[in-house]
Amino acid sequence: MGRMEGLKMKRIEKAIIPVAGFGTRFLPVTKSQPKEMLPIIDRPAVQYIVEEAVNAGIKKIIFVTARGKHSIENYFDQAPELENLLKKQKKNKYLRTIKELSSLADFCYLRQNEPRGDGDAIYQAASSFLAKDEPAIVLFGDDIIKGPTPVKDLIKNYNKVKAPIVALYEVPKEEIHRYGIAEGKFKEKRLLKIDKFIEKPKEKQTKSRLAAIGKYVITPDVIKELKNNIEKSTNKDEIRLSDAFVSLLKKKKSLYGLVVKGERFDCGNKFGLLKASIEYGLEHPEIKDELKKYLLDKSNNFKSD
Repeated sequence: MGRMEGLKMKRIEKAIIPVAGFGTRFLPVTKSQPKEMLPIIDRPAVQYIVEEAVNAGIKKIIFVTARGKHSIENYFDQAPELENLLKKQKKNKYLRTIKELSSLADFCYLRQNEPRGDGDAIYQAASSFLAKDEPAIVLFGDDIIKGPTPVKDLIKNYNKVKAPIVALYEVPKEEIHRYGIAEGKFKEKRLLKIDKFIEKPKEKQTKSRLAAIGKYVITPDVIKELKNNIEKSTNKDEIRLSDAFVSLLKKKKSLYGLVVKGERFDCGNKFGLLKASIEYGLEHPEIKDELKKYLLDKSNNFKSD
């Protein structure tokens, strides 16, 4: 397990959430609104990510932001004027909801001044907020899992293997070119010892369909590789987290993958966000009955056509 073997590692209590991207697939709305703040019913997508981390025991949330992302900070901050208004209007349900947001975790913000890739964003956050021997969770805002919390599962398995872990999800073979794909051997039912990590392969390059889906446990070894890649790069290079995983494997250090349970929604594309809105809408107490009726009516119309 590399240099971490035999050492007593710190508990995972911090999550890094990179939100500095432009969200070009959702233009024009993302010209003025971060894609992470696009709603799934009445909550932004990023709130689902934050709540998943908090429910797994994470105490500190570190957002890596960029210009134009201030609405994320505002959303998780206190809002005294709004709270006073809701209190006066005796809208206690909404008041509780608003006040709970700022108390979910200890929120920290760090700005990535230039778009140099997710690896650069993660390294900046790690070097500013993590101790030298501290692991952390990294969560991207696109992947929402409905069902068992993958973060809790990742932390549980990290405590067993004491090595970096990548959340994996089986995708159709025609989609593997969109993902980092892991190859290896299963040590347990869902725990893969990764031998090879291929970024966006063609179909003929791998038989695996196990794709990395934006939820990771990173360790000091990963952060060291990110630093090495930054130091070797030019100012124009993009630094990728996936490259750090490849570097680890080249040095014969351990990397694991965990096949996660539940239904995945890729909220980084329009249809994925729409599917998530429908699925969560079917459980929302205010709209579920109307939505079911609407979908049934639409289904009947399609059949009659």
